[in-house]
Amino acid sequence: TVTASRVTAGAWLRNRLQSCNICPMMNCPCPQGVLRDRDGKLSDGGRLAAGFAAGITEALLVVTPFEVVKIRLQQQKGLDHHQLKYRNPIHCASTILREEGLRGMWSGATPTMMRNGTNQMCLFWAKNNVDKYLWGKHEGDGRQLTAAQSMTSGFTAAFLGPCATGPMDVIKTRMMAQGKKGSSSVQYSSMLDALIKIPQQEGIRALWRGLLPRLMRIPPGQAIVWAVSDQITGYFEQRELRKHPEFRPSTQS
Repeated sequence: TVTASRVTAGAWLRNRLQSCNICPMMNCPCPQGVLRDRDGKLSDGGRLAAGFAAGITEALLVVTPFEVVKIRLQQQKGLDHHQLKYRNPIHCASTILREEGLRGMWSGATPTMMRNGTNQMCLFWAKNNVDKYLWGKHEGDGRQLTAAQSMTSGFTAAFLGPCATGPMDVIKTRMMAQGKKGSSSVQYSSMLDALIKIPQQEGIRALWRGLLPRLMRIPPGQAIVWAVSDQITGYFEQRELRKHPEFRPSTQS
């Protein structure tokens, strides 16, 4: 059947790409690799879990400390460089470490993890389903989308994440902008405290402040990312199928 041939071809392609080290995202240690079944198929639930795990990992290991430095630099005001507390990213990081300790670099880690986990979860799931319903493209079927199709899918799929993660983005930014705990500038003691106080003091809409700029930044960026990623992945899929045409999915039921 068509479904059976897709699964067989998809599993074979993933194994080939993995063994050739062509597609590192398909290696077993990554969330998607771990959650695939024996035929190499990833369910919608597995895709959501993989995206959430990937987002939490990037937030904890990479995003949070750099976001703290970025936000501290962005919130400074004034034209006199010598009067600013933080002169550059390195000076900012070293000052935070000296004054607030290592935990200061991970201020707002919990809402950042929730934001990135939810955002990647939505993106992984939405991109796969947009490809399926707009273009009839299934993972591992050997079809290569055009750059325009990939851009459309990536752009469309990327709208869901920012809308779902607006509150976490506002909370993590507020918490990262705060100074050392115990100082007069600290307004929120935790993610839950911020989640309660912001709507109480500013109204529920305050949790989605900055949504429009995020929608102007993230979907166009993802359109470019997926256009490049799909073209590269599609190229290697096609190359492997040309070498082994017996694994090309059948079009007959």
